[in-house]
Amino acid sequence: MTVSTRVLTGDALAAALPDVARLRMAVFRDWPYLYDGDAEYEEDYLQAYQSPGAVVVAALDGERIVGAATGAPMADHAADFAAAWADRPEPLSQIFYCAESVLLPEYRGHGIGHAFFDAREAHARALGARYCAFCSVIRPADHPARPADYRPLDGFWHKRGYRQLPGVTASFSWKDLGEDSETEKQLQFWMREL
Repeated sequence: MTVSTRVLTGDALAAALPDVARLRMAVFRDWPYLYDGDAEYEEDYLQAYQSPGAVVVAALDGERIVGAATGAPMADHAADFAAAWADRPEPLSQIFYCAESVLLPEYRGHGIGHAFFDAREAHARALGARYCAFCSVIRPADHPARPADYRPLDGFWHKRGYRQLPGVTASFSWKDLGEDSETEKQLQFWMREL
């Protein structure tokens, strides 16, 4: 398998957003997100990545995008996350937000997750950020849709230097598979100093 990664900004990033939407709708259907996505939600959500500091790291099999990781300055997400960070000492202007990492299942286990983080962290440093942060969805351990063989990514994130920030959570709403309407989910923030 030959997969390369490419850092996309500006017009190249904008051109990749339909692929990011397609991947989000496919990959996030699985546990723990259970996301029943639609194009309208995706178009609205992905507007945040039209900012000058945004980045998409694309995983390519030839010219086909098979995975993507997004990021943008946390200040671009201030409306969504300001309350979560209100009691933290780090200014939003010093934090780079690593949003989703989505990769088709057949491409996992080949180091692409590390390449996604490496590229976003390098982009964050180039922008002058001091911290990188991301969030993970919080689901109960006894959730009926949780696969018996599910392995959380906590160990991977710890090895990369990220730590959970106790009490730093955000709320987002999306429609779960099998549900009629959106419901609010809690997301746990993780962070590391660059």
